[in-house]
Amino acid sequence: MAESNIPSTVTTTVPAPWQRAASGANLLAANGTLGVTIFEEMTTLAVRTGAINLGQGFPDEDGPAEIKAAAQAAIASGANQYAPGKGILPLREAVSAHQQRFYGLTPDPETEVIITTGATEAIAASLMALVEAGDEVLTFEPFYDSYGAIIGLAGATHVTAPLLAPDFMPDMAALEAAFSSRTKVVLINNPHNPTGAVFPREMLQRVVELAARHDAVIVTDEVYEHLTFGAQHIPVATLPGAAGRTVTISSAGKTFSFTGWKIGWLSGPEHLVAAIRTVKQFLSYSSGTPFQSAIAVGLGLPDDFYAGIAATLRHKRDILSDGLKAAGLDVFTPQGTYFVNVDTAPLGISDSVDLARRLPELVGVAAIPVPVFCHPEGAERTRSLLRFAFCKKTEVLEEAAARLATLRDRL
Repeated sequence: MAESNIPSTVTTTVPAPWQRAASGANLLAANGTLGVTIFEEMTTLAVRTGAINLGQGFPDEDGPAEIKAAAQAAIASGANQYAPGKGILPLREAVSAHQQRFYGLTPDPETEVIITTGATEAIAASLMALVEAGDEVLTFEPFYDSYGAIIGLAGATHVTAPLLAPDFMPDMAALEAAFSSRTKVVLINNPHNPTGAVFPREMLQRVVELAARHDAVIVTDEVYEHLTFGAQHIPVATLPGAAGRTVTISSAGKTFSFTGWKIGWLSGPEHLVAAIRTVKQFLSYSSGTPFQSAIAVGLGLPDDFYAGIAATLRHKRDILSDGLKAAGLDVFTPQGTYFVNVDTAPLGISDSVDLARRLPELVGVAAIPVPVFCHPEGAERTRSLLRFAFCKKTEVLEEAAARLATLRDRL
């Protein structure tokens, strides 16, 4: 996909409250009201046509049996009322131990860790605590769809720097130009959804330097931290100069395949965590008490579990990628997450939104068009890209790959 004439930054300010809640993935009806999201639209199409749904990213298999057993035991023992607002102590301790075990970080479970209702609440509470009207929040583009909505709800301005195919790394000059005196938060998703990029140390260190220059806080969404394929995940908080200005967010859903439990967490310096906790208490306050106990067990699973989930996903990635290549699509092999992106241009298709709407009927597979993860300018740059999820059973992916291989003949 050509990357010429790309603007260095994209700045969008949406004034009306109902509009501020809209992200790139929201479809606006002709009368200006909010329609359904692209995820709901594609899922509805998949159900109606009997297509394999590789659009929305959720596994079709449960995670480890010992984690489920721990949740059942917690329910049976009566752990069914409100947890403390910052989360039960065993899980806060488990999060701290996880950060020490994998990254050498030592957050204090009493003052530097919060348990949240999924990573999305952690992101929302962080932005609402740290920004106000007139501030700018910088993300890469494409961006996870809730980012735009949360930034709008916080009253801030969303500024983006593009990630460029085929490896979806940023142009460093464009990234530097995206910072300004109004940059209050840099929100980084790494490993990155929807592109599957895993950012290298040198690039992340430059972000830290730029954030320090502009006195910005770094909020990192690292929910895919254990789902990488040969690339090393480097938490920003481990880099020189970063710890004092970085809030690190992750969750149980992606690592343990329990997305419906909505157990997330954040860690960081005490003064930032205290500010975020003040906001978080007026969102959900607390949630998932028995699930918190179970995830504390999960975080203590041995290293071979973590290596195993990455190896399994890598194999699934390759099964689906082979089918996409057989279809004549240009496949951008991801280094992390459980999404693979393709360019439809080799098939003479320039509108991935239109193709996504036709794909369930054409070959019986549903996907998500990448432009919905972008502002208008970014949507034009990515207009021929589609995203597929490979966090499904092997036999499901094999059938999807076989169906996708027939695409060229059905257009």
